Amino acid sequence: MGKDRILSFYDIFLIAGVIVTNIVYSVLTGTVDIIGSAAGIAGVCCVVLVAKGSIWNYAFGIVNVSLYAVISYKAALYGDAGLNALYYLPMQFVGWWQWRKRGAAVSRSASSAPDRDVRVKARRMSWGQRLLLAAGSAVLVFLVGLLLERLGDPQPYKDSATTVLSIIAQALMSLAFMEQWALWIITNVISVAMWSVCVARGEAHAGLMVVMWVFYLLNSLNGLRVWLKLSRDNT
Repeated sequence: MGKDRILSFYDIFLIAGVIVTNIVYSVLTGTVDIIGSAAGIAGVCCVVLVAKGSIWNYAFGIVNVSLYAVISYKAALYGDAGLNALYYLPMQFVGWWQWRKRGAAVSRSASSAPDRDVRVKARRMSWGQRLLLAAGSAVLVFLVGLLLERLGDPQPYKDSATTVLSIIAQALMSLAFMEQWALWIITNVISVAMWSVCVARGEAHAGLMVVMWVFYLLNSLNGLRVWLKLSRDNT
């Protein structure tokens, strides 16, 4: 097994951290939240593998987005619920297909060259494309926020930002663009704030969702670092 498939100490810290935190949360609250824990653990495993450029992130992604859609709907975060059920879930299969096209291998066979890279071939946008991305994202966040406000969403602009930026970031992820990580970082920060409000309101699963998004944020910072190198190596 090549070293590109070995989890780093930081990866192990994130995965072990979310598992331990879920256990501690259950002990402190006296409850066992199976759905919330499964969503959080699968989600962190998914994003750790995304940061490494491993195609196996999509297997964990299917579990995470399915459960998260249910949790978001129960918390009246309809933008996040629709995003996960109607977009993220099918995009797991699209992403798998696209990453296979961009060189990510599922496994190594005995006949494979020993130095074959199993990670996806990352790429970068031009500065002009980045400016268009930023402007388009801001406009869409505002417009979707107006719509969610009319639909009675309790946190319309936070929900809009996580929804819109996640849609764009997921597309960039499937196409292996490094810039996805800037959007993931913004989304993760907003999501921590949004679910913290849900904790204050006493929403089910909210505490574990805060934990999950904190670990997502930590991973996205590492993902940006790793993908800066991956995209530089492929330019």
